[in-house]
Amino acid sequence: MQAQVRIERYADQGRCVGHIDGRVVFVRFALPGELVRIELDEPYDRDDRFWTGEVVDVLEASPDRVDPAWPLAGPLAQGGGVGGADLVHVSLPGQLAWKSAVITDQMHRMGHVECDPVPVDRAEGDVDLGGLHWRTRIEMIADDQGMPSMRRRGTHIRVPIDTMPLASRALLAVADKEHVWDGGFEPGSQIRLSVPEPRGVDTVHADQQTLLKAIGNNYALLVNGELRAGSKHLHESVTVAGGTFDYRVDANGFWQVHRMAPVMLANHVMDLVHRELDGRKQAVLWDLYSGSGLFTLPLSMLAAERTRMLSVEGGRTAVRNAQHNLRRCRVSTVDVRAGDVRRTLQHVPNDLANPDVVVLDPPRAGARAAVCRQIAESGAKAVIYIACDPTSLARDTATMVGELGYRLDDIHAYDIYPMTHHVETVALFVR
Repeated sequence: MQAQVRIERYADQGRCVGHIDGRVVFVRFALPGELVRIELDEPYDRDDRFWTGEVVDVLEASPDRVDPAWPLAGPLAQGGGVGGADLVHVSLPGQLAWKSAVITDQMHRMGHVECDPVPVDRAEGDVDLGGLHWRTRIEMIADDQGMPSMRRRGTHIRVPIDTMPLASRALLAVADKEHVWDGGFEPGSQIRLSVPEPRGVDTVHADQQTLLKAIGNNYALLVNGELRAGSKHLHESVTVAGGTFDYRVDANGFWQVHRMAPVMLANHVMDLVHRELDGRKQAVLWDLYSGSGLFTLPLSMLAAERTRMLSVEGGRTAVRNAQHNLRRCRVSTVDVRAGDVRRTLQHVPNDLANPDVVVLDPPRAGARAAVCRQIAESGAKAVIYIACDPTSLARDTATMVGELGYRLDDIHAYDIYPMTHHVETVALFVR
């Protein structure tokens, strides 16, 4: 069923809100203020509180609307539907405005705090690249003909692809070198390509041969988790506060996916930590959900002259890599623990039990109330919370501010997921 709808405001998950006969409808590929015709998702005759749908025609367009830079990820009515870029119809300035509005609204409605519109910074080079070519990791599935493909939303149809516009230029160079787009994979195979951004090269403008020379063997093509080409262990380089740190990460593991995200986030976190320590010569820090040590390594070496740290991460492979990265830099002041954060914090050694600053980068679901309370019980004076989901951050903000005696002192966001509704937010809570 189709209907005409006036779009009212931004919502979550890359959708906007309208009403049909008093019923809320969440609309994909819309923008506030627009008059659109939409196709309702089935079943649309159910008694749920809301419906969902997708734009099929724009009758009155927003100034922020643009033609999709990657049509295959656009609306189904325009031949798209593969997903992965749900803001592909929005201008780059419009995407920042969208994300700022969503974060600010969630902090108000769910976090119960009032704040100015949250600033959202874009990574260097993203404007020149048109919001494309930022992913250093991509995943696909081989279709019945063995070609890399993506599933069309709402169907079982596999759409073969011969490029990935969101992939970094370095990744695309490797994909061409390894003939990824030529296919030949076993149908149903999971294909993952990981290519750390080569530093010291102008990857925005360099030609393919220059990129491949800079990359060398520092990439991984995995098929069903097995290494097909490249290296099992990848090396990432991040410059933080004037120092360059090298990391070993697993080819099939987590790492910030935007080519510039590790640099942007780590430097911002270091700035906040330095501000809170205020020249203190010694400090105790916690790094929770610490992964392969993106924050652990610079914090342990640059936060204070005498820094002692507790690092907690649930993924054992990531922990082994973090330990390797610390040993390589001859850091022996970090107690690295593998395990569930909540359970691990029940058994903290006395010399690490009262941190000055806590840094946490939880998964999409957030830290949740139990961990927030453990942080508060530690007596931490400052908490730096890195969030990939504004809703989870807002829910935990309500706990931190409403129950535990902290206040929101600073909040800043980074658009490290251009063309998508996702955004990374860094919040500072202080006692």
